[in-house]
Amino acid sequence: MAGKNILSDGIRLYNQRKYTDALTFFLSLPENIDADNVELAYFIGLCYAKLKRNDDALLYLEQVVTSGTSMERVLQCRFLLAVIYAMSGRKRLADFELNKLLETGYKTASVYASLAYISWEQNDINKCVEFYKKSLESDPENITALNGMGYVLACENKDLTKALGYCKKALDNSPDNPACMDSLGWVYFKLGLFAEAGKYLRAAERKIPDNQEIRSHIKMLEEAERPA
Repeated sequence: MAGKNILSDGIRLYNQRKYTDALTFFLSLPENIDADNVELAYFIGLCYAKLKRNDDALLYLEQVVTSGTSMERVLQCRFLLAVIYAMSGRKRLADFELNKLLETGYKTASVYASLAYISWEQNDINKCVEFYKKSLESDPENITALNGMGYVLACENKDLTKALGYCKKALDNSPDNPACMDSLGWVYFKLGLFAEAGKYLRAAERKIPDNQEIRSHIKMLEEAERPA
């Protein structure tokens, strides 16, 4: 209990989404302090992950996974490890962590959606679509799977009507999500509905103006709209 009380100010900052302040608090604690080291590693790892300092996050999240002290936190950290591995191109490690999670039944829809993303990055389209299907079977409202399925179908020029339905549902469930805006705009582009495509692609760009994928979609739209 004493250890938890020592960490309480940092946990409060984390819960307030003041991740830099929380991290500073945790890292400034003296080494000989009477705190739960796994609990401390857990929150430091979460702070680094939130701040997108992924290599630093890995060091602490792995400590929690190997400790095995709290199954709920081990599973949560394993999932974060898988996401970081996938984002940094370490697909085999990501695949390993996600399959370990599937064995436990942890957040099945999210795990399948992550496996779909890895398959997409590995250019295995059939496996990607199958994983998105499994994700949606587990949770028909999963935003990541809805958006991902619609985007992949659009990229492959397959079932564009279904792709539109998936992306519309994703954006309905997450109306401020720029990834969903971009995907819906991309489907409209593939359908040749350029006015609708521009509406959603430019809305996505206003949310995240430096995103190269969105910019490339807008460039393709502008080229398509240019008079012959």
